[in-house]
Amino acid sequence: MLVVGLTGGIATGKTTAARMLAERGATVLDADALVYELQAPGTDVHRAILAAFGREILAPDGTLDRGKLGARAFADPAARRVLEAIVHPALTAEIARRVEALRRGGQTWLCVLEAALLVEEGPQGIVDRVVVVTAPEVEQVARLRAKGSLSEEEAWRRVRAQLPSAVKARHADHVLVNDRDLASLARQVAALAEVLLREAGAGQKTP
Repeated sequence: MLVVGLTGGIATGKTTAARMLAERGATVLDADALVYELQAPGTDVHRAILAAFGREILAPDGTLDRGKLGARAFADPAARRVLEAIVHPALTAEIARRVEALRRGGQTWLCVLEAALLVEEGPQGIVDRVVVVTAPEVEQVARLRAKGSLSEEEAWRRVRAQLPSAVKARHADHVLVNDRDLASLARQVAALAEVLLREAGAGQKTP
Protein backbone atom coordinates (compact mmCIF):
# COMPACT_ATOMS: atom_id res chain seq x y z
CA MET A 1 0.00 0.00 0.00
CA LEU A 2 1.30 3.43 -0.97
CA VAL A 3 0.60 6.24 1.50
CA VAL A 4 0.29 9.66 -0.11
CA GLY A 5 0.07 12.92 1.78
CA LEU A 6 -2.22 15.37 -0.02
CA THR A 7 -1.83 18.95 1.09
CA GLY A 8 -2.08 22.57 0.03
CA GLY A 9 -3.21 25.92 1.33
CA ILE A 10 -6.73 26.66 2.47
CA ALA A 11 -9.29 26.60 -0.37
CA THR A 12 -6.86 25.28 -2.96
CA GLY A 13 -8.99 22.23 -3.77
CA LYS A 14 -7.46 19.48 -1.60
CA THR A 15 -10.79 17.91 -0.76
CA THR A 16 -11.90 17.90 -4.39
CA ALA A 17 -8.66 16.22 -5.44
CA ALA A 18 -9.01 13.68 -2.62
CA ARG A 19 -12.55 12.85 -3.74
CA MET A 20 -11.34 12.33 -7.30
CA LEU A 21 -8.64 9.94 -6.06
CA ALA A 22 -11.22 8.10 -3.96
CA GLU A 23 -13.27 7.57 -7.12
CA ARG A 24 -10.20 5.82 -8.53
CA GLY A 25 -9.90 3.38 -5.66
CA ALA A 26 -7.99 5.27 -2.99
CA THR A 27 -8.90 5.19 0.69
CA VAL A 28 -8.92 8.75 2.03
CA LEU A 29 -8.08 9.74 5.58
CA ASP A 30 -9.29 13.29 6.19
CA ALA A 31 -7.15 14.87 8.90
CA ASP A 32 -9.77 17.55 9.55
CA ALA A 33 -12.44 14.90 10.15
CA LEU A 34 -10.09 13.11 12.53
CA VAL A 35 -9.57 16.38 14.40
CA TYR A 36 -13.36 16.64 14.85
CA GLU A 37 -13.31 13.21 16.50
CA LEU A 38 -10.32 14.04 18.69
CA GLN A 39 -11.93 17.30 19.84
CA ALA A 40 -15.23 15.73 20.87
CA PRO A 41 -16.46 16.54 24.39
CA GLY A 42 -14.85 14.34 27.03
CA THR A 43 -11.61 13.77 25.13
CA ASP A 44 -8.17 14.82 26.34
CA VAL A 45 -7.84 17.22 23.41
CA HIS A 46 -11.19 18.87 24.21
CA ARG A 47 -10.19 19.35 27.85
CA ALA A 48 -6.79 20.78 26.90
CA ILE A 49 -8.32 23.27 24.46
CA LEU A 50 -10.82 24.43 27.09
CA ALA A 51 -8.00 24.90 29.60
CA ALA A 52 -6.04 27.00 27.10
CA PHE A 53 -8.83 29.07 25.52
CA GLY A 54 -11.67 29.15 28.04
CA ARG A 55 -15.32 28.15 27.84
CA GLU A 56 -16.19 31.06 25.55
CA ILE A 57 -15.11 28.95 22.57
CA LEU A 58 -17.83 26.37 23.34
CA ALA A 59 -21.03 25.98 21.35
CA PRO A 60 -24.31 25.63 23.31
CA ASP A 61 -24.18 21.82 22.98
CA GLY A 62 -20.74 21.62 24.60
CA THR A 63 -18.79 21.00 21.41
CA LEU A 64 -16.10 23.40 20.28
CA ASP A 65 -17.31 26.34 18.23
CA ARG A 66 -14.76 25.97 15.44
CA GLY A 67 -15.62 29.39 14.05
CA LYS A 68 -14.73 31.11 17.32
CA LEU A 69 -11.68 28.93 17.87
CA GLY A 70 -10.48 29.48 14.31
CA ALA A 71 -10.94 33.24 14.61
CA ARG A 72 -8.79 33.26 17.74
CA ALA A 73 -6.11 31.07 16.21
CA PHE A 74 -5.84 32.89 12.89
CA ALA A 75 -5.84 36.34 14.52
CA ASP A 76 -3.08 35.53 17.02
CA PRO A 77 0.01 33.52 15.98
CA ALA A 78 0.76 32.66 19.62
CA ALA A 79 -2.75 31.26 20.10
CA ARG A 80 -2.39 29.29 16.90
CA ARG A 81 0.85 27.73 18.13
CA VAL A 82 -0.83 26.75 21.40
CA LEU A 83 -3.71 25.11 19.53
CA GLU A 84 -1.37 23.25 17.18
CA ALA A 85 0.73 22.01 20.12
CA ILE A 86 -2.42 20.48 21.62
CA VAL A 87 -3.93 18.98 18.48
CA HIS A 88 -1.03 17.83 16.32
CA PRO A 89 0.56 15.18 18.58
CA ALA A 90 -2.81 13.51 19.11
CA LEU A 91 -3.61 13.75 15.40
CA THR A 92 -0.27 12.25 14.37
CA ALA A 93 -0.79 9.29 16.69
CA GLU A 94 -4.31 8.69 15.36
CA ILE A 95 -3.15 8.90 11.74
CA ALA A 96 -0.40 6.36 12.42
CA ARG A 97 -2.95 4.03 14.01
CA ARG A 98 -5.36 4.31 11.06
CA VAL A 99 -2.64 3.81 8.45
CA GLU A 100 -1.33 0.72 10.22
CA ALA A 101 -4.86 -0.71 10.36
CA LEU A 102 -5.21 -0.20 6.60
CA ARG A 103 -1.87 -1.91 5.99
CA ARG A 104 -2.93 -4.90 8.06
CA GLY A 105 -6.28 -5.06 6.31
CA GLY A 106 -4.71 -5.19 2.85
CA GLN A 107 -7.88 -3.90 1.19
CA THR A 108 -6.53 -0.81 -0.59
CA TRP A 109 -3.63 -0.05 -2.91
CA LEU A 110 -3.53 3.65 -2.04
CA CYS A 111 -4.11 5.56 1.18
CA VAL A 112 -4.48 9.32 0.72
CA LEU A 113 -3.95 11.44 3.82
CA GLU A 114 -5.57 14.83 3.25
CA ALA A 115 -3.94 17.26 5.65
CA ALA A 116 -3.63 21.04 5.39
CA LEU A 117 -0.45 21.24 7.47
CA LEU A 118 1.32 18.17 6.15
CA VAL A 119 4.46 20.11 5.19
CA GLU A 120 4.57 22.17 8.38
CA GLU A 121 3.51 19.59 10.96
CA GLY A 122 3.03 16.37 9.02
CA PRO A 123 3.47 12.90 10.48
CA GLN A 124 7.08 12.04 9.72
CA GLY A 125 7.78 8.56 8.41
CA ILE A 126 4.15 7.79 7.56
CA VAL A 127 3.72 9.11 4.02
CA ASP A 128 5.62 7.72 1.03
CA ARG A 129 4.80 10.59 -1.35
CA VAL A 130 3.67 14.19 -0.99
CA VAL A 131 1.18 15.77 -3.39
CA VAL A 132 0.60 19.53 -3.15
CA VAL A 133 -2.46 21.26 -4.61
CA THR A 134 -1.81 24.90 -5.51
CA ALA A 135 -4.04 27.81 -6.50
CA PRO A 136 -3.52 31.57 -6.87
CA GLU A 137 -4.06 33.41 -3.59
CA VAL A 138 -6.77 35.61 -5.11
CA GLU A 139 -8.65 32.45 -6.06
CA GLN A 140 -8.25 31.04 -2.55
CA VAL A 141 -9.73 34.23 -1.10
CA ALA A 142 -12.64 34.16 -3.54
CA ARG A 143 -13.42 30.53 -2.71
CA LEU A 144 -13.27 31.19 1.04
CA ARG A 145 -15.67 34.11 0.76
CA ALA A 146 -18.03 32.11 -1.45
CA LYS A 147 -18.19 29.29 1.13
CA GLY A 148 -18.89 31.36 4.23
CA SER A 149 -19.35 34.73 5.85
CA LEU A 150 -15.71 35.82 6.03
CA SER A 151 -14.86 39.37 5.12
CA GLU A 152 -12.20 39.92 2.48
CA GLU A 153 -9.75 40.95 5.21
CA GLU A 154 -10.45 37.80 7.23
CA ALA A 155 -10.08 35.60 4.16
CA TRP A 156 -6.74 37.14 3.27
CA ARG A 157 -5.58 36.71 6.88
CA ARG A 158 -6.36 33.00 6.78
CA VAL A 159 -4.67 32.48 3.44
CA ARG A 160 -1.53 34.31 4.51
CA ALA A 161 -1.37 32.60 7.90
CA GLN A 162 -0.25 29.45 6.06
CA LEU A 163 2.86 28.70 4.05
CA PRO A 164 2.59 30.00 0.47
CA SER A 165 1.74 27.39 -2.16
CA ALA A 166 5.12 27.89 -3.83
CA VAL A 167 6.90 26.95 -0.59
CA LYS A 168 4.72 23.88 -0.06
CA ALA A 169 5.32 22.82 -3.67
CA ARG A 170 9.07 22.64 -3.06
CA HIS A 171 8.39 19.72 -0.70
CA ALA A 172 6.19 17.86 -3.19
CA ASP A 173 6.78 14.75 -5.26
CA HIS A 174 3.80 15.77 -7.40
CA VAL A 175 1.98 19.11 -7.84
CA LEU A 176 -1.63 19.68 -8.92
CA VAL A 177 -2.28 23.22 -10.19
CA ASN A 178 -5.92 24.12 -9.52
CA ASP A 179 -6.11 27.47 -11.27
CA ARG A 180 -8.72 26.65 -13.91
CA ASP A 181 -11.89 24.55 -13.92
CA LEU A 182 -12.75 21.16 -12.43
CA ALA A 183 -12.14 19.42 -15.74
CA SER A 184 -8.54 20.62 -15.69
CA LEU A 185 -8.04 19.36 -12.14
CA ALA A 186 -9.70 16.04 -13.02
CA ARG A 187 -7.26 15.49 -15.91
CA GLN A 188 -4.32 16.13 -13.62
CA VAL A 189 -5.70 13.78 -10.96
CA ALA A 190 -6.27 11.04 -13.55
CA ALA A 191 -2.66 11.30 -14.70
CA LEU A 192 -1.45 11.35 -11.09
CA ALA A 193 -3.49 8.24 -10.26
CA GLU A 194 -1.79 6.33 -13.07
CA VAL A 195 1.64 7.37 -11.79
CA LEU A 196 0.78 6.42 -8.21
CA LEU A 197 -0.61 3.08 -9.33
CA ARG A 198 2.68 2.27 -11.01
CA GLU A 199 4.62 3.44 -7.96
CA ALA A 200 2.46 1.32 -5.69
CA GLY A 201 3.17 -1.71 -7.82
CA ALA A 202 -0.49 -2.69 -7.61
CA GLY A 203 -1.74 -5.36 -9.93
CA GLN A 204 -4.90 -3.52 -10.88
CA LYS A 205 -5.93 -0.67 -13.14
CA THR A 206 -7.66 2.54 -12.24
CA PRO A 207 -11.17 2.92 -13.68
